[in-house]
Amino acid sequence: MNIAVADIETAPPSPRQLMEQALAPHLLLGMPHLTPSGLSETWLMKELGHRHWLMLALELGMDNADFRTPEGDEAYAAICATSLESQGLSDIRANDVLSIRSDLVAVSRTRFESRHRLYCGSRCVGRAALLSTFVSRHGNGNRSIARTMVAGSPSLRSVQPSLLIDLSAALKAGCFDRFSGLEAPANPPPAMTFTPSASQEFNGAGLFYFAEFQALADRAFEHWQGNVAEPLATSSRHVSFAGNIEPGEPVSVALVRRSADGLSTADHLLGSDGRLLAVIVTNRLGCRSPHVRKG
Repeated sequence: MNIAVADIETAPPSPRQLMEQALAPHLLLGMPHLTPSGLSETWLMKELGHRHWLMLALELGMDNADFRTPEGDEAYAAICATSLESQGLSDIRANDVLSIRSDLVAVSRTRFESRHRLYCGSRCVGRAALLSTFVSRHGNGNRSIARTMVAGSPSLRSVQPSLLIDLSAALKAGCFDRFSGLEAPANPPPAMTFTPSASQEFNGAGLFYFAEFQALADRAFEHWQGNVAEPLATSSRHVSFAGNIEPGEPVSVALVRRSADGLSTADHLLGSDGRLLAVIVTNRLGCRSPHVRKG
């Protein structure tokens, strides 16, 4: 049986119309969105990152998400911190409908934070937040990336407190007081080194994509745990980004904290020259702690 999908449009929608359509809250889930542990965290963060960009473009009154510096150079809304809390993402299955309710707030002149509430039916199954800052290249290569202003930046609206700025700064400073049950390992395992694929794990801006950092931490965890046969679901994950890499550059994952049962970890991701790229704190289902303390 052949199934034809009729295209009744005589002309394609405008980019702005498509941006608005891409922010529709309801998604029918299938294999591209799932893992054996439920909803794919990597897919989810890519989707939320895309929505973050589109909301920024609409906030700036743009017809598409082509951010530019005042001098006309290409600019990017670089994700500099993320937080994900699961309240049932591991229960999601094929043919479920995921609903994403999102808000965008200004937390400074150049930084915006998107906040996302995730529903399956009427049940809230998770919450996420992404913090971005505008950047552009100031030379050759990804190490020349630096903060910038963008053309058409609005005058500051009412700035709201950020959920992520303080947590991100604390993680970069090596302060894990907001988490319970994480201790420095007496005999840490050797760091794991990976070379990300230039054709699969870098985005259209030529940057190692923010949503791929966590995958490296999980690969290292699975190796340290002995390649666990049953995939574990993420209960919460908090990431502070500090840098990027060039295509072909290896990344090392070093364990700096873990819980007594070994399932909750804090990792440093390091570039080939030892510079800090990211700090990642992960709590996996089945462990009792740590949880971010409220207040």
